[in-house]
Amino acid sequence: MLFFLTVVLTGYYSLRHFKDNGKRYAGVGFVVLFFMLNSSFAFSFPMEDESASISDSTESIGKFDEASVMEDAEPVLINNQEAPVATEVIEETEEVDFYRMSEHHGLEDEDQYTLEDILEENEEYGDSINNESKREEGTETEFNSDDWRLVLINKQHPIPDDYTFELVTIKGSMQCDGRIREELFAMLQGAKDNDINLVIRSPYRDMSRQEYLFNRKIKSYMQKKMSYMDAYKIASQTVTVPGASEHQIGLAIDITSDGYAALDRGFGDTEAGKWLAEHSCEYGFILRYPAGKENITGIEYEPWHFRYVGKEAATIIMEEGITLEEFTESYL
Repeated sequence: MLFFLTVVLTGYYSLRHFKDNGKRYAGVGFVVLFFMLNSSFAFSFPMEDESASISDSTESIGKFDEASVMEDAEPVLINNQEAPVATEVIEETEEVDFYRMSEHHGLEDEDQYTLEDILEENEEYGDSINNESKREEGTETEFNSDDWRLVLINKQHPIPDDYTFELVTIKGSMQCDGRIREELFAMLQGAKDNDINLVIRSPYRDMSRQEYLFNRKIKSYMQKKMSYMDAYKIASQTVTVPGASEHQIGLAIDITSDGYAALDRGFGDTEAGKWLAEHSCEYGFILRYPAGKENITGIEYEPWHFRYVGKEAATIIMEEGITLEEFTESYL
């Protein structure tokens, strides 16, 4: 009887206690539930590739579902598009290997043509590309900021809305600004005369192609468990932000050789890479993203990426070891 009475009284006072303190316990329960859900959300993505990493971190402003962002988020694309909210950074310790494979730059499915391939579709240039009188002479000593050859295109200087140019065909679907085609062919022939067979990989790209390459690169980094903002940051160092790419105005050409197809820094150590670095300025082209200048160009060293600026400017840029950004600041 005493035991039964004890149980009844204990139950009664317990119920009374929970009734009087219900709000307090509900609050505690809510906090515990929120913590459990938040923890589950934050760590629901196991690290499959521990070698993938980021070099810098940005401040976390909010949490997000990476898998969802990979499918749905669109990066800033210069013209009237908003950047998404910064996202949680997943910290790691190793450096990302930017140059593990040529497909890093999204060009593994691009066409590629040698000089012989190109001349099949441009027979009228076959007899003229060796003619010195056909090539631009370096007589100008002053430079004009309105010169189309010197237009500065980078992340800080997107393509002007009123910029115009006419495309011509190199071969197949490959195109470039018509004003550089003759010098491009002359450069290919100059290399050929030195037993170097250059290969055109990627000249003009339209906006949709640039967006595709850029967004695909972001997704590939996010699959390595990077946050969106870190993936965006690294992608913009290797694939130019759409709307700010020289490829989109037909003045930039990616060039390799028939003996070295990879778009990586190793190309700079090949005979073709060395020849281009030394002689491209003779045809009005410059190595656009040289090593050691990444803090100025905002792009990693790309020994295959050449930009037309005209022979006078190219000679100064290559002889002084400066970038187009530095040339623009000093000479325009």
